Amino acid sequence: NPMRSERCCSLARHLLTLPLSAAHTHANQWFERTLDDSANRRIVLAEAFLTADILLNTTLNIASGMVVYPKVIARHVGEELPFMATENILMAMVKAGADRQECHERLRVLAQEAGRSVKEGGGRNDMLERVAGDGYFAPVHDRLGEILEPSRFVGRCPEQVSAFVEGELMPAVEKYGDCLVKDAPKLNV
Repeated sequence: NPMRSERCCSLARHLLTLPLSAAHTHANQWFERTLDDSANRRIVLAEAFLTADILLNTTLNIASGMVVYPKVIARHVGEELPFMATENILMAMVKAGADRQECHERLRVLAQEAGRSVKEGGGRNDMLERVAGDGYFAPVHDRLGEILEPSRFVGRCPEQVSAFVEGELMPAVEKYGDCLVKDAPKLNV
C-alpha cells in the first residue's frame, strides 16, 4: 500500500530526529541534571516508543500477505526504462562520434513526443521505437537491447542488499529469533 509505505517513511524520519533533542539537552547540561531534562525525557522517550510501535505495526501490516508479481514489475520497468535510458543512449552515441548537443536535443524531442503520446493519447511508451526508427541513432540501433538492459540501472543495489541482509539483518534475527512473531508474514513471489 503506497500510502502506508509513505507513512512509514515519514514516521521513520520523525523517529530518527528524536535523539537530537536528548543530545541537545545533554550538551547544554554539562552533566548536571536540571529541570529541562525531565520535560524533555517525558516527551521524547514516550514519543519514540509510540512512534516505533506504530511504525513497526504499520510495516507488519504492509508486509502481511504481500504478493510480488515479477511480470507486472517487469512491465512497469519496461514502460519507464526508455526514458531512464536516454542518458545511456546519449553516451553511446557520443562514443560513436555523435555531437552531444545535437544528440541531446533529438532525444529530448523524441522523449517529449513519446511522453505526449502516453499522457495525452493514453498510448504506451514508444520512446524506444522512436529511437530505433530515427536514422540519426543508427550507430547504436544494434546495441539498444544491451543499453536498455534493466540490470544496468540498479548500480550496486544487489550487493548492498546482500551485505545488509548478511551483515545486519540475519545476525539480529539469529540473536532475537526467539522474540519474533511466530506467525510472521510471508512474502509470496
